[in-house]
Amino acid sequence: MAYYEDAYPKKLKNYDDAPYTLFYKGNISPLNKGYNISIVGSRKYSNYGKDVTKIICSDLCLNNINIISGMAKGIDTFAHESSLENQSYTCAVLGSGLDIVYPKQNLKVFNEIVEKGAVISEFLPGTPPYAYNFPLRNRIISALSDIIIVVEAGEKSGSLITANLALEQGKDVMAVPGSIFSCESKGTNKLIKDGAYPLTCSGDIFDLMGIEMREQNKTIVKSDSSHVNKQVYSIINDSPLHINDIIRVTNIDIKQLYGVLFEMQIKNEILCLAGNYYVKVNYKI
Repeated sequence: MAYYEDAYPKKLKNYDDAPYTLFYKGNISPLNKGYNISIVGSRKYSNYGKDVTKIICSDLCLNNINIISGMAKGIDTFAHESSLENQSYTCAVLGSGLDIVYPKQNLKVFNEIVEKGAVISEFLPGTPPYAYNFPLRNRIISALSDIIIVVEAGEKSGSLITANLALEQGKDVMAVPGSIFSCESKGTNKLIKDGAYPLTCSGDIFDLMGIEMREQNKTIVKSDSSHVNKQVYSIINDSPLHINDIIRVTNIDIKQLYGVLFEMQIKNEILCLAGNYYVKVNYKI
């Protein structure tokens, strides 16, 4: 597809360094309709980052917002998978030719995106995923989007390159705050320190866009939310507790529980450990 064709993404045409030719598989037309939001993050993700990504994607999909990412291992993959699970549109921008799936374990995700969304690349077929391709790829991810969300990022994460490119393009950048003890939150916390919008709930995204958010149907009334928080907090202690045990004791719907745990982590009341274990924070910084 050439730059002058009508199907070429309109948002990408706003920039002088837009590629003259784009290669794609799937349906590219939704990129020119509605809102596009990029979700990127660390390959070395934590369960916290994974959970946050799923919650954000679920709410964005409910509001018919297109989700763009880079199909990298970790947060990118979870963003695509969550979009597919919610029967929503997602687009993957590759750092290789379309005939080379990288990482290889994403072949199934790649095929599902082609079927239900689109995969695009500026690189000729047969181009390997060279390291210097990815900063080039990242400028397309940000250019296609109305907002760029960074979920997790270490100090030298490629996601920070995407965020910086987005700022150069005049885009809004949001970052999910994380524990000061997590290496994968150092990048996002620094972004917020430097002026990125903190993302503490999905509603923050819609407030920034200036549109009304359609919310998920809740299994309990809103007035009970504080009671649920207290219920969950009361069973988490100094010993790591697995999420399955929390579900068993509280009998709370898994989607609602993820939201509660996310909120408690943002407030620094609990920490998420490897393996989906949660522990109470009993100290002050």
